[in-house]
Amino acid sequence: MSRARITLDRDFTVGEVPRRLFGSFVEHMGRCVYTGIYEPGHPEADENGFRQDVLKLVKELGATVIRYPGGNFVSGYNWEDGIGPRENRPRRLDGAWHTVETNAFGLHEFVDWSRQAGTEIMEAINLGTKGVEEARAIVEYSNHPGGTYWSDLRVKNGHKDPFDIKLWCLGNEMDGPWQIGHKTADEYGRLAQEAAKAMRYVDPSIELVACGSSKSAMPTFGEWEQTVLTHTYDEVDYVSLHAYYFEEEGDVGSFLASAVDTDFFIESVIATADAVRAKGKHKKHINLSFDEWNVWYQRGRDTEDQLRNIVKGPWREHPRVIEDHYNVTDAVVVGTLLNSLLRHGDRVKIANQAQLVNVIAPILSEENGPAWKQTIFHPFARMAELAKGQILRLSVDSDKYSNDRFGDTDLVDVSATWNEETGRVALFFANRGLEEAADVETALRGFDARQVVRAEVLEIPDGGDRFSINSQDQPGRVALKPLEGVKATGSELRLTLPALSWAVVELEVAKA
Repeated sequence: MSRARITLDRDFTVGEVPRRLFGSFVEHMGRCVYTGIYEPGHPEADENGFRQDVLKLVKELGATVIRYPGGNFVSGYNWEDGIGPRENRPRRLDGAWHTVETNAFGLHEFVDWSRQAGTEIMEAINLGTKGVEEARAIVEYSNHPGGTYWSDLRVKNGHKDPFDIKLWCLGNEMDGPWQIGHKTADEYGRLAQEAAKAMRYVDPSIELVACGSSKSAMPTFGEWEQTVLTHTYDEVDYVSLHAYYFEEEGDVGSFLASAVDTDFFIESVIATADAVRAKGKHKKHINLSFDEWNVWYQRGRDTEDQLRNIVKGPWREHPRVIEDHYNVTDAVVVGTLLNSLLRHGDRVKIANQAQLVNVIAPILSEENGPAWKQTIFHPFARMAELAKGQILRLSVDSDKYSNDRFGDTDLVDVSATWNEETGRVALFFANRGLEEAADVETALRGFDARQVVRAEVLEIPDGGDRFSINSQDQPGRVALKPLEGVKATGSELRLTLPALSWAVVELEVAKA
């Protein structure tokens, strides 16, 4: 059995938990929108075509903010195509995903859906094929009360009151050669700067996200952020990060350590942003928006066949694209990625797991059929529910294991929060060990533990292995269940984590 010793202190905190940390992402890609959140004629659809079975799961997931409408899709998208009467909306070719976009679902539908879901909107604008005028116009259409061309057009199209969208992305992954309208850092930085200025002239209250690197392995990483922020520092509030992780060539040890890369990525971008701040003698800090992250099997499984068929196949409406089926190992990795985001919550203020439904998603649905939770649904939902109040700064002394990419890595990964209003401490654990359980002791300095309110674990199910998944036939095969043997007395918490598991423990505490 491996061992870990964790120490937390009520007086040592990172900062307030940002509620936008538990965001998601809806892109016009594959079946995320069509037959995902929107399917007129489905038995569970309402009069707007919104699938209520999916909405119920979205609410249970606890997503707080949804990024829309892309993604690569947005860099060739005309937002005006998705407004007005459906019968007048044009059908377009989407070059990003080689599909036919019907535009049956657009800005108005997403606003209405978001209000039903209780989620904030994070709207992305096209800075690939479009520019300053289009960026300014969509803000006026969305947020101006009335009496102007664009705001009156919104009223005519059925929404008298402004959408009041506060959070805007200035394009998507503009550092990537795959992006429609790809630009150099200088080209993008200048365009983003001018678009941001024009958008703020319309609505000074909005918050803006500049495109950072689409992954830390990009050859321009670091230099891109420095150049873009040199242009945009005074105009934006956040810089973005994107990262996807997958098990490559059976290297499960490195895959389980993916959050080490997340830590590096976050801390490197913070350092770069602060260097630009110092050089420019700026007063404010630029925070981070990790607005695409997840496990994504970009190689292997059926992903390569799906993508190959799309690029070389006929133009179709909403084909199946990267509908990964997530297993126990994936859920543990997602739990550690969430831990990394939470531990950096003083600077990572927004995060969006990509995507919400069907496309590398925590929720799967079938056309005219059911919807169900994937394994990765569970750590996200519990952390969104319980991670409130202050993020606690932890000292972790864990046994380690060796892996090819990251060397010696902690077997036990953990994050924790303290909610003074409710008197609850929540701890989120992952055991990366494939074979051994982990004995975990936690010193609760400044707290007096009164009782264990909740103790749950996600692990390999009986009769299964680490590749066990949830399916349409077995939607609850991998789920949270009670974690037995958790003991909390006074200033100490003790528990045993099963091999390859993710767990949550919620304690009722008093100040010691």
